[in-house]
Amino acid sequence: MTASSSIQVPTTIVTPEGRSEAQEHIAIETPYTIMLNEVEIGASMVLPVGLEEFGVGFLFGQGYIERPEEVKEVLVCPEGRISVYADVESMEPKDVIISSGCGGTGKIPREMLEGFIERPLDYTISFAEIRRFIREVLQSSILGPMTHCVHGCGLWADGCLQVFYEDVGRHNAVDKVMGAILLGKASPRCAVYTTGRLTSDMVLKCARMRIPIVMSRTAPSSLGLAIAERAGLTLAAYARPERLNILHAPERILS
Repeated sequence: MTASSSIQVPTTIVTPEGRSEAQEHIAIETPYTIMLNEVEIGASMVLPVGLEEFGVGFLFGQGYIERPEEVKEVLVCPEGRISVYADVESMEPKDVIISSGCGGTGKIPREMLEGFIERPLDYTISFAEIRRFIREVLQSSILGPMTHCVHGCGLWADGCLQVFYEDVGRHNAVDKVMGAILLGKASPRCAVYTTGRLTSDMVLKCARMRIPIVMSRTAPSSLGLAIAERAGLTLAAYARPERLNILHAPERILS
């Protein structure tokens, strides 16, 4: 995490005993426009780290990019633009449904929500690995305990934490993980853990990527669970180092 991820601001702390002055760390939230082959697709407020991954993951979430080989180049401009160049058939606007998310990542193309979802890749994980996975994700968060203003998302494969991203938005953190997969930095044959709730668009991104195991510190929505059931992926809620509530396909979690 770079220094540009947060700023320090003065704050006045008030208690029944009186007032005191202190410095508070504040997470940076910045607008970025996402371009695909020089065409503006959307914009989102984002923590300004992992921007290449975010741009590609955003376009995947909106249904414009499907496979790693489609991505040719990603350029991040300091003026607030992420330009992705990809070999794609269409850049026509999508018929979208507004989800429970925020910003551009809270839109789901109707064709993806209602269309066919390929089955997840083969993968299992032991509870001992899950314990390590969750602890390493939480320990990897610098901004979390410092600002209390970000969500985290990590990807576990081959017995270790492969990638971890934070963002002011839970959708953005997941988009960064999706982008990392599409940029060849991680494999979709994995487990994903997020600190955000698993609503329809969050689960759908993972299902389309064929990720077999998706876990959250919090809970899924009814449609998030329905998508997991339709896709056949393992969905776990209230994930802690000592406990999981597995709502679908528990066979991928080994005791």
